[in-house]
Amino acid sequence: MSQSQPHHLVITALGVDRPGIVNTITRHVSSCGCNIEDSRLAMLGDEFTFIMLLSGSWNAITLIESTLPLKGAELELLIVMKRTNARLRPPMPDTAFIQVEVADSPHIIERFTDLIDKHQMNVAELVSRITPAQQGLPPTLYIQMTAHSPTRTSGTTFEQAFNALCQELNAQGTLRLYSVSDADSSESVSAVR
Repeated sequence: MSQSQPHHLVITALGVDRPGIVNTITRHVSSCGCNIEDSRLAMLGDEFTFIMLLSGSWNAITLIESTLPLKGAELELLIVMKRTNARLRPPMPDTAFIQVEVADSPHIIERFTDLIDKHQMNVAELVSRITPAQQGLPPTLYIQMTAHSPTRTSGTTFEQAFNALCQELNAQGTLRLYSVSDADSSESVSAVR
């Protein structure tokens, strides 16, 4: 890769949440001449974590690699960095958006990721959280997932398997399937209550 082409760096930071910490990091990224192309932030207990995909010249990426560890130490952050290549994502003919609400118990998320895997789909995004038990009800697990298939899948088969899993787990679930063809796109929605 030549020095004139953009270079890319993935940064993950983990630390105790406090006001202004994200602003401090993003300001440092900008001062090094890097651009934030993609980012995610999440609160996990008292900790926060964020992931950024940065782009910039070779000099800008090298500068952030050499200065961010010091900035991280000042802020008491654990920082991991890795160079990467930017690439266009290949088109995904089928996409599934899943939402589930279920009484929490071990292995629930695994059951849904296993379902996706068995249908040759890739998990692209996974968000989950547990709300504490209330008024004699058990804790509730909320799951949101996005999955893609690099090849055409049988939406009906996946939909039936999803509905069966929701019924088995006594879960409330919603599945939205999007299929994109060369000419058009279609949507199928399934909800289990």
